[in-house]
Amino acid sequence: MTHSATHGGLGVVQGTALYIASVLGTGLLVLPGLAADVAGPASIVSVLAVIVLAVPLAGTFAALAARYPDPGGVASYVRRALGRTAARATGYWFYFGVAAGFPVLAVLGAEYLTAILHIDRVAVPILVFAILIPPFAVNMLGVRVAGWVQFVLTGLLVGIVVFVVSAAFPAVEAASFTPFLPHGWAGVGTAISLFVWAFAGWEVGTHISGEFRDPRRSIPIATAIALVVTGLAYLLLQVVTVGVLGEEAGAGAVPLLSLAEAVAPGFGPTAVGAVAAIVVLGVMNAYLAAFGKLGASLAASGDLPRVLAPGAEPGGVPRRALALTFVIAMAYCAIALATGGDLETFILIHTSNMVSIYAAGMIAATLILPRFTAGWFMAVIAAVLSVGLLFLAGANLLPAAALALAAVLVTVCQRLRGRRADQPGGDAVAIDHAAESGSPVGVKTAAAPAERRSALDPSARS
Repeated sequence: MTHSATHGGLGVVQGTALYIASVLGTGLLVLPGLAADVAGPASIVSVLAVIVLAVPLAGTFAALAARYPDPGGVASYVRRALGRTAARATGYWFYFGVAAGFPVLAVLGAEYLTAILHIDRVAVPILVFAILIPPFAVNMLGVRVAGWVQFVLTGLLVGIVVFVVSAAFPAVEAASFTPFLPHGWAGVGTAISLFVWAFAGWEVGTHISGEFRDPRRSIPIATAIALVVTGLAYLLLQVVTVGVLGEEAGAGAVPLLSLAEAVAPGFGPTAVGAVAAIVVLGVMNAYLAAFGKLGASLAASGDLPRVLAPGAEPGGVPRRALALTFVIAMAYCAIALATGGDLETFILIHTSNMVSIYAAGMIAATLILPRFTAGWFMAVIAAVLSVGLLFLAGANLLPAAALALAAVLVTVCQRLRGRRADQPGGDAVAIDHAAESGSPVGVKTAAAPAERRSALDPSARS
Protein backbone atom coordinates (compact mmCIF):
# COMPACT_ATOMS: atom_id res chain seq x y z
CA MET A 1 0.00 0.00 0.00
CA THR A 2 1.54 3.32 -1.02
CA HIS A 3 0.87 6.83 0.11
CA SER A 4 1.72 10.19 -1.27
CA ALA A 5 4.73 11.80 0.32
CA THR A 6 2.79 14.96 0.97
CA HIS A 7 -0.03 14.72 3.50
CA GLY A 8 -0.21 17.62 5.94
CA GLY A 9 1.92 20.39 7.34
CA LEU A 10 3.79 18.67 10.20
CA GLY A 11 7.54 18.18 9.88
CA VAL A 12 10.08 16.45 12.12
CA VAL A 13 10.43 19.36 14.58
CA GLN A 14 6.70 19.90 15.15
CA GLY A 15 6.06 16.16 15.15
CA THR A 16 8.76 15.56 17.76
CA ALA A 17 7.28 18.31 19.94
CA LEU A 18 3.80 16.77 19.71
CA TYR A 19 5.10 13.29 20.53
CA ILE A 20 7.10 14.54 23.53
CA ALA A 21 4.13 16.56 24.77
CA SER A 22 1.82 13.54 24.44
CA VAL A 23 4.19 11.13 26.22
CA LEU A 24 6.04 13.34 28.72
CA GLY A 25 3.16 15.63 29.54
CA THR A 26 1.52 15.48 32.93
CA GLY A 27 3.08 12.17 33.96
CA LEU A 28 6.15 13.89 35.31
CA LEU A 29 3.98 16.12 37.51
CA VAL A 30 2.66 13.28 39.67
CA LEU A 31 4.05 9.85 38.76
CA PRO A 32 7.52 10.10 40.38
CA GLY A 33 5.82 10.69 43.73
CA LEU A 34 3.11 8.04 43.29
CA ALA A 35 5.62 5.43 42.13
CA ALA A 36 7.97 6.19 45.02
CA ASP A 37 5.02 5.84 47.40
CA VAL A 38 4.09 2.30 46.23
CA ALA A 39 7.57 0.93 45.43
CA GLY A 40 10.10 3.09 47.30
CA PRO A 41 13.56 3.38 45.72
CA ALA A 42 12.77 0.31 43.58
CA SER A 43 10.45 2.60 41.57
CA ILE A 44 13.59 3.31 39.54
CA VAL A 45 13.43 -0.32 38.35
CA SER A 46 9.82 0.23 37.26
CA VAL A 47 10.89 3.21 35.12
CA LEU A 48 13.60 1.13 33.45
CA ALA A 49 11.11 -1.69 32.80
CA VAL A 50 8.61 0.62 31.12
CA ILE A 51 11.35 2.27 29.04
CA VAL A 52 12.29 -1.21 27.75
CA LEU A 53 8.62 -1.81 26.88
CA ALA A 54 8.31 1.61 25.24
CA VAL A 55 11.03 1.00 22.64
CA PRO A 56 9.31 -1.80 20.64
CA LEU A 57 5.89 -0.28 21.38
CA ALA A 58 6.77 3.16 20.04
CA GLY A 59 8.69 1.62 17.15
CA THR A 60 5.68 -0.47 16.12
CA PHE A 61 3.30 2.49 16.28
CA ALA A 62 5.78 4.48 14.19
CA ALA A 63 5.86 1.71 11.58
CA LEU A 64 2.05 1.49 11.51
CA ALA A 65 1.50 5.27 11.37
CA ALA A 66 4.12 5.73 8.66
CA ARG A 67 2.75 2.91 6.51
CA TYR A 68 -1.00 3.32 7.16
CA PRO A 69 -1.93 6.94 8.04
CA ASP A 70 -5.51 6.77 9.36
CA PRO A 71 -7.50 8.99 11.79
CA GLY A 72 -9.04 5.85 13.30
CA GLY A 73 -5.65 5.06 14.84
CA VAL A 74 -5.18 1.71 16.55
CA ALA A 75 -8.81 0.70 16.01
CA SER A 76 -8.30 0.91 12.24
CA TYR A 77 -5.28 -1.44 12.42
CA VAL A 78 -7.20 -3.88 14.62
CA ARG A 79 -10.08 -3.80 12.11
CA ARG A 80 -7.70 -4.78 9.31
CA ALA A 81 -6.31 -7.75 11.22
CA LEU A 82 -8.87 -8.94 13.77
CA GLY A 83 -12.25 -7.81 12.46
CA ARG A 84 -14.92 -5.33 13.36
CA THR A 85 -15.83 -6.46 16.88
CA ALA A 86 -12.22 -6.32 18.06
CA ALA A 87 -11.84 -2.89 16.42
CA ARG A 88 -15.01 -1.69 18.14
CA ALA A 89 -13.68 -2.85 21.52
CA THR A 90 -10.37 -1.09 20.84
CA GLY A 91 -12.19 2.12 19.95
CA TYR A 92 -14.34 1.89 23.09
CA TRP A 93 -11.27 1.32 25.25
CA PHE A 94 -9.80 4.58 24.00
CA TYR A 95 -12.94 6.69 23.74
CA PHE A 96 -14.54 5.65 27.04
CA GLY A 97 -11.71 4.04 29.02
CA VAL A 98 -8.74 6.28 28.32
CA ALA A 99 -11.10 9.20 29.03
CA ALA A 100 -10.66 8.30 32.71
CA GLY A 101 -7.49 10.36 32.40
CA PHE A 102 -9.43 13.62 32.10
CA PRO A 103 -10.00 14.04 35.86
CA VAL A 104 -6.31 13.28 36.43
CA LEU A 105 -5.34 16.12 34.12
CA ALA A 106 -7.93 18.50 35.53
CA VAL A 107 -7.25 17.75 39.21
CA LEU A 108 -3.48 18.00 38.66
CA GLY A 109 -3.89 21.36 36.98
CA ALA A 110 -6.14 22.56 39.79
CA GLU A 111 -3.74 21.35 42.50
CA TYR A 112 -0.78 23.10 40.91
CA LEU A 113 -2.75 26.30 40.39
CA THR A 114 -3.87 26.44 44.03
CA ALA A 115 -0.28 25.79 45.10
CA ILE A 116 1.37 28.52 43.06
CA LEU A 117 -1.44 31.06 43.52
CA HIS A 118 -1.68 30.34 47.27
CA ILE A 119 -5.45 29.94 47.23
CA ASP A 120 -7.51 27.62 49.40
CA ARG A 121 -7.87 24.03 48.13
CA VAL A 122 -11.63 24.43 48.47
CA ALA A 123 -11.39 26.03 45.02
CA VAL A 124 -10.09 22.79 43.44
CA PRO A 125 -13.54 21.54 42.25
CA ILE A 126 -14.27 24.90 40.58
CA LEU A 127 -10.84 24.94 38.92
CA VAL A 128 -11.26 21.32 37.75
CA PHE A 129 -14.30 22.18 35.66
CA ALA A 130 -12.84 25.53 34.58
CA ILE A 131 -9.73 23.78 33.23
CA LEU A 132 -11.87 21.53 31.02
CA ILE A 133 -13.55 24.38 29.15
CA PRO A 134 -10.70 26.13 27.20
CA PRO A 135 -9.31 23.07 25.34
CA PHE A 136 -12.81 21.86 24.46
CA ALA A 137 -13.78 25.33 23.24
CA VAL A 138 -10.63 25.55 21.10
CA ASN A 139 -11.26 22.15 19.52
CA MET A 140 -14.94 22.91 18.92
CA LEU A 141 -13.84 25.92 16.89
CA GLY A 142 -11.56 23.71 14.83
CA VAL A 143 -8.41 25.48 16.03
CA ARG A 144 -5.27 23.43 16.76
CA VAL A 145 -2.17 24.40 18.67
CA ALA A 146 0.25 25.53 15.98
CA GLY A 147 3.41 23.46 15.56
CA TRP A 148 5.73 26.21 16.72
CA VAL A 149 3.60 26.97 19.79
CA GLN A 150 3.66 23.29 20.76
CA PHE A 151 7.42 23.31 20.20
CA VAL A 152 7.79 26.27 22.59
CA LEU A 153 5.59 24.60 25.25
CA THR A 154 7.49 21.33 24.95
CA GLY A 155 10.79 23.22 25.13
CA LEU A 156 9.66 24.88 28.35
CA LEU A 157 8.63 21.55 29.81
CA VAL A 158 11.92 19.84 28.98
CA GLY A 159 13.80 22.92 30.22
CA ILE A 160 12.05 22.71 33.59
CA VAL A 161 12.95 19.03 33.91
CA VAL A 162 16.59 19.78 33.10
CA PHE A 163 16.59 22.64 35.63
CA VAL A 164 15.06 20.57 38.43
CA VAL A 165 17.26 17.51 37.80
CA SER A 166 20.51 19.49 37.55
CA ALA A 167 19.68 21.50 40.68
CA ALA A 168 18.61 18.41 42.63
CA PHE A 169 21.51 16.04 41.89
CA PRO A 170 23.91 17.62 44.42
CA ALA A 171 21.23 17.10 47.11
CA VAL A 172 20.77 13.36 46.41
CA GLU A 173 21.57 11.25 49.50
CA ALA A 174 22.61 7.59 49.28
CA ALA A 175 20.69 6.80 52.47
CA SER A 176 17.43 7.59 50.66
CA PHE A 177 17.85 4.44 48.53
CA THR A 178 17.72 2.03 51.48
CA PRO A 179 15.81 -0.15 51.99
CA PHE A 180 15.57 -0.57 48.22
CA LEU A 181 12.48 -2.83 48.21
CA PRO A 182 10.32 -1.65 51.13
CA HIS A 183 7.10 -2.96 49.54
CA GLY A 184 8.54 -5.99 47.73
CA TRP A 185 8.31 -6.79 44.03
CA ALA A 186 4.53 -6.42 44.18
CA GLY A 187 5.11 -2.71 44.75
CA VAL A 188 7.34 -2.60 41.67
CA GLY A 189 4.56 -4.25 39.67
CA THR A 190 2.08 -1.58 40.79
CA ALA A 191 4.59 1.14 39.94
CA ILE A 192 5.03 -0.35 36.45
CA SER A 193 1.25 -0.22 35.96
CA LEU A 194 1.29 3.42 37.05
CA PHE A 195 4.15 4.28 34.71
CA VAL A 196 2.24 2.93 31.72
CA TRP A 197 0.48 6.31 32.07
CA ALA A 198 3.84 8.01 31.63
CA PHE A 199 4.62 6.23 28.38
CA ALA A 200 1.06 6.16 27.04
CA GLY A 201 0.86 8.59 24.19
CA TRP A 202 2.57 6.90 21.26
CA GLU A 203 -0.86 5.87 19.96
CA VAL A 204 -1.93 9.54 19.74
CA GLY A 205 0.49 9.92 16.84
CA THR A 206 -1.45 7.32 14.84
CA HIS A 207 -4.50 9.60 14.81
CA ILE A 208 -2.50 12.58 13.45
CA SER A 209 -0.26 10.55 11.12
CA GLY A 210 -2.04 11.94 8.07
CA GLU A 211 -1.02 15.46 9.11
CA PHE A 212 2.69 14.80 8.47
CA ARG A 213 4.20 16.06 5.21
CA ASP A 214 6.25 12.87 4.81
CA PRO A 215 5.01 10.20 7.25
CA ARG A 216 7.46 7.51 6.12
CA ARG A 217 10.44 9.72 7.01
CA SER A 218 9.20 12.12 9.69
CA ILE A 219 7.33 9.74 12.03
CA PRO A 220 10.23 7.31 12.73
CA ILE A 221 12.67 10.20 13.34
CA ALA A 222 10.24 12.06 15.61
CA THR A 223 9.52 8.85 17.53
CA ALA A 224 13.21 8.05 18.07
CA ILE A 225 14.01 11.53 19.38
CA ALA A 226 10.95 11.54 21.64
CA LEU A 227 11.89 8.10 23.05
CA VAL A 228 15.34 9.28 24.11
CA VAL A 229 14.10 12.56 25.61
CA THR A 230 11.14 11.11 27.51
CA GLY A 231 13.03 8.05 28.76
CA LEU A 232 15.90 10.11 30.16
CA ALA A 233 13.52 12.67 31.67
CA TYR A 234 11.49 10.09 33.60
CA LEU A 235 14.51 8.07 34.73
CA LEU A 236 16.53 11.04 35.98
CA LEU A 237 13.50 12.64 37.61
CA GLN A 238 12.72 9.40 39.49
CA VAL A 239 16.30 9.16 40.74
CA VAL A 240 16.34 12.70 42.14
CA THR A 241 12.78 12.44 43.53
CA VAL A 242 13.76 9.39 45.60
CA GLY A 243 17.25 10.65 46.37
CA VAL A 244 16.19 14.09 47.60
CA LEU A 245 12.72 13.59 49.09
CA GLY A 246 13.20 10.05 50.41
CA GLU A 247 10.14 8.75 52.30
CA GLU A 248 8.36 12.07 51.70
CA ALA A 249 8.39 11.60 47.91
CA GLY A 250 4.78 10.42 47.73
CA ALA A 251 3.40 12.47 50.61
CA GLY A 252 2.26 15.59 48.75
CA ALA A 253 -0.36 16.13 46.05
CA VAL A 254 2.19 18.03 43.94
CA PRO A 255 5.51 16.14 44.22
CA LEU A 256 7.36 18.06 41.52
CA LEU A 257 6.65 21.28 43.42
CA SER A 258 8.01 19.67 46.60
CA LEU A 259 11.19 18.74 44.76
CA ALA A 260 11.51 22.22 43.23
CA GLU A 261 10.99 23.80 46.66
CA ALA A 262 13.68 21.56 48.15
CA VAL A 263 16.33 22.49 45.56
CA ALA A 264 15.35 26.05 44.58
CA PRO A 265 13.13 27.75 47.19
CA GLY A 266 11.08 30.60 45.78
CA PHE A 267 11.80 30.47 42.06
CA GLY A 268 11.53 26.69 41.54
CA PRO A 269 7.91 26.14 42.60
CA THR A 270 6.70 29.20 40.70
CA ALA A 271 8.38 28.14 37.47
CA VAL A 272 7.24 24.52 37.77
CA GLY A 273 3.69 25.50 38.69
CA ALA A 274 3.31 27.92 35.78
CA VAL A 275 4.60 25.43 33.24
CA ALA A 276 2.50 22.65 34.79
CA ALA A 277 -0.70 24.61 34.26
CA ILE A 278 0.22 25.26 30.63
CA VAL A 279 1.19 21.62 30.07
CA VAL A 280 -2.14 20.35 31.42
CA LEU A 281 -4.03 22.48 28.91
CA GLY A 282 -1.65 21.57 26.07
CA VAL A 283 -1.83 17.82 26.70
CA MET A 284 -5.61 17.93 27.01
CA ASN A 285 -5.82 19.83 23.73
CA ALA A 286 -3.56 17.31 21.97
CA TYR A 287 -5.59 14.34 23.23
CA LEU A 288 -8.91 15.97 22.36
CA ALA A 289 -7.92 16.09 18.70
CA ALA A 290 -7.56 12.30 18.83
CA PHE A 291 -10.77 11.80 20.83
CA GLY A 292 -12.82 13.90 18.42
CA LYS A 293 -11.54 12.16 15.29
CA LEU A 294 -11.87 8.70 16.83
CA GLY A 295 -15.43 9.36 18.05
CA ALA A 296 -16.53 10.55 14.61
CA SER A 297 -14.70 7.62 12.97
CA LEU A 298 -16.45 5.13 15.27
CA ALA A 299 -19.80 6.73 14.42
CA ALA A 300 -19.07 6.57 10.70
CA SER A 301 -18.36 2.85 11.10
CA GLY A 302 -21.62 2.30 12.98
CA ASP A 303 -19.90 1.65 16.32
CA LEU A 304 -21.42 4.79 17.83
CA PRO A 305 -24.66 6.56 16.81
CA ARG A 306 -24.21 7.89 13.27
CA VAL A 307 -25.37 11.33 14.37
CA LEU A 308 -21.83 11.75 15.78
CA ALA A 309 -20.13 11.03 12.41
CA PRO A 310 -19.78 14.58 10.96
CA GLY A 311 -16.16 15.71 11.07
CA ALA A 312 -14.58 12.29 10.49
CA GLU A 313 -13.42 13.40 7.04
CA PRO A 314 -9.94 14.95 6.62
CA GLY A 315 -10.02 18.59 7.67
CA GLY A 316 -13.45 18.21 9.28
CA VAL A 317 -14.28 19.35 12.81
CA PRO A 318 -15.95 16.54 14.83
CA ARG A 319 -18.02 18.86 17.02
CA ARG A 320 -20.69 16.31 17.93
CA ALA A 321 -18.14 13.68 18.94
CA LEU A 322 -16.30 16.33 20.95
CA ALA A 323 -19.55 17.29 22.69
CA LEU A 324 -20.02 13.66 23.80
CA THR A 325 -16.38 13.58 24.93
CA PHE A 326 -17.05 16.69 27.03
CA VAL A 327 -20.01 14.97 28.72
CA ILE A 328 -17.86 11.89 29.44
CA ALA A 329 -15.05 14.04 30.85
CA MET A 330 -17.45 15.99 33.06
CA ALA A 331 -18.95 12.75 34.39
CA TYR A 332 -15.52 11.30 35.21
CA CYS A 333 -14.48 14.53 36.95
CA ALA A 334 -17.70 14.60 38.99
CA ILE A 335 -17.06 11.01 40.13
CA ALA A 336 -13.43 11.82 40.97
CA LEU A 337 -14.41 14.81 43.10
CA ALA A 338 -17.27 12.96 44.79
CA THR A 339 -14.90 10.15 45.80
CA GLY A 340 -12.22 12.45 47.19
CA GLY A 341 -10.09 12.99 44.11
CA ASP A 342 -8.17 9.69 44.29
CA LEU A 343 -5.95 10.02 41.21
CA GLU A 344 -4.36 6.58 41.52
CA THR A 345 -7.69 4.84 40.81
CA PHE A 346 -8.31 6.83 37.63
CA ILE A 347 -4.72 6.42 36.48
CA LEU A 348 -5.07 2.64 36.85
CA ILE A 349 -8.39 2.63 34.93
CA HIS A 350 -6.75 4.72 32.21
CA THR A 351 -3.63 2.56 32.03
CA SER A 352 -5.52 -0.77 32.09
CA ASN A 353 -7.46 0.37 29.02
CA MET A 354 -4.24 1.56 27.42
CA VAL A 355 -2.63 -1.85 28.04
CA SER A 356 -5.66 -3.50 26.40
CA ILE A 357 -5.31 -1.18 23.39
CA TYR A 358 -1.60 -1.89 23.15
CA ALA A 359 -2.07 -5.66 23.32
CA ALA A 360 -4.72 -5.60 20.58
CA GLY A 361 -2.74 -3.13 18.49
CA MET A 362 0.52 -5.06 18.72
CA ILE A 363 -1.17 -8.37 17.87
CA ALA A 364 -2.78 -6.66 14.86
CA ALA A 365 0.60 -5.20 13.87
CA THR A 366 2.18 -8.67 13.72
CA LEU A 367 -0.51 -9.64 11.21
CA ILE A 368 -0.52 -6.59 8.92
CA LEU A 369 3.10 -5.39 8.90
CA PRO A 370 5.38 -7.06 6.32
CA ARG A 371 6.97 -10.16 7.83
CA PHE A 372 10.56 -10.05 9.08
CA THR A 373 10.88 -6.26 8.77
CA ALA A 374 12.18 -4.18 11.69
CA GLY A 375 8.65 -3.02 12.47
CA TRP A 376 7.35 -6.61 12.49
CA PHE A 377 10.06 -7.82 14.88
CA MET A 378 9.32 -4.90 17.24
CA ALA A 379 5.60 -5.72 17.03
CA VAL A 380 6.25 -9.34 18.06
CA ILE A 381 8.31 -8.23 21.07
CA ALA A 382 5.78 -5.53 22.01
CA ALA A 383 2.90 -8.01 21.70
CA VAL A 384 4.54 -10.40 24.16
CA LEU A 385 5.34 -7.58 26.60
CA SER A 386 1.84 -6.08 26.28
CA VAL A 387 0.18 -9.41 27.02
CA GLY A 388 2.45 -9.65 30.06
CA LEU A 389 1.19 -6.25 31.20
CA LEU A 390 -2.37 -7.53 30.87
CA PHE A 391 -1.63 -10.19 33.49
CA LEU A 392 0.10 -7.57 35.64
CA ALA A 393 -2.97 -5.31 35.50
CA GLY A 394 -5.15 -8.02 37.09
CA ALA A 395 -8.42 -6.75 38.57
CA ASN A 396 -7.79 -3.29 37.10
CA LEU A 397 -8.87 -4.76 33.73
CA LEU A 398 -12.52 -4.97 34.82
CA PRO A 399 -13.50 -1.62 33.18
CA ALA A 400 -11.80 -2.71 29.94
CA ALA A 401 -13.58 -6.08 30.13
CA ALA A 402 -16.93 -4.30 30.52
CA LEU A 403 -16.26 -2.18 27.43
CA ALA A 404 -15.23 -5.29 25.45
CA LEU A 405 -18.52 -6.91 26.47
CA ALA A 406 -20.38 -3.82 25.26
CA ALA A 407 -18.62 -4.16 21.89
CA VAL A 408 -19.72 -7.80 21.62
CA LEU A 409 -23.31 -6.89 22.53
CA VAL A 410 -23.36 -4.24 19.79
CA THR A 411 -22.24 -6.89 17.28
CA VAL A 412 -25.00 -9.27 18.44
CA CYS A 413 -27.63 -6.52 18.17
CA GLN A 414 -26.45 -5.54 14.68
CA ARG A 415 -26.60 -9.14 13.46
CA LEU A 416 -30.07 -9.68 14.89
CA ARG A 417 -31.25 -6.43 13.32
CA GLY A 418 -29.72 -7.48 9.99
CA ARG A 419 -31.55 -10.79 10.02
CA ARG A 420 -34.88 -9.14 10.80
CA ALA A 421 -34.36 -6.53 8.08
CA ASP A 422 -33.69 -9.08 5.36
CA GLN A 423 -35.25 -12.43 6.24
CA PRO A 424 -35.96 -13.64 2.63
CA GLY A 425 -32.60 -13.16 0.93
CA GLY A 426 -30.15 -12.80 3.79
CA ASP A 427 -28.14 -10.03 2.04
CA ALA A 428 -27.97 -7.96 5.20
CA VAL A 429 -26.45 -10.89 7.07
CA ALA A 430 -23.88 -11.36 4.34
CA ILE A 431 -23.04 -7.68 4.44
CA ASP A 432 -22.66 -7.79 8.20
CA HIS A 433 -20.32 -10.78 7.93
CA ALA A 434 -18.27 -8.90 5.34
CA ALA A 435 -18.03 -5.93 7.69
CA GLU A 436 -17.12 -8.29 10.54
CA SER A 437 -14.25 -9.70 8.53
CA GLY A 438 -12.67 -6.27 8.36
CA SER A 439 -12.85 -6.09 4.57
CA PRO A 440 -12.81 -2.43 3.44
CA VAL A 441 -15.25 -3.29 0.65
CA GLY A 442 -17.53 -5.06 3.12
CA VAL A 443 -17.48 -2.12 5.53
CA LYS A 444 -18.14 0.40 2.79
CA THR A 445 -20.93 -1.72 1.34
CA ALA A 446 -22.61 -2.06 4.72
CA ALA A 447 -22.65 1.71 5.06
CA ALA A 448 -23.63 2.46 1.47
CA PRO A 449 -27.15 3.45 0.42
CA ALA A 450 -29.05 0.83 -1.59
CA GLU A 451 -28.90 2.82 -4.80
CA ARG A 452 -25.09 3.00 -4.63
CA ARG A 453 -24.50 -0.60 -3.65
CA SER A 454 -24.25 -1.77 -7.23
CA ALA A 455 -21.26 0.46 -7.80
CA LEU A 456 -19.42 -1.44 -5.07
CA ASP A 457 -20.56 -4.88 -6.21
CA PRO A 458 -18.40 -6.22 -9.08
CA SER A 459 -21.17 -8.60 -10.13
CA ALA A 460 -23.50 -5.69 -10.79
CA ARG A 461 -21.11 -4.02 -13.23
CA SER A 462 -21.64 -4.56 -16.93
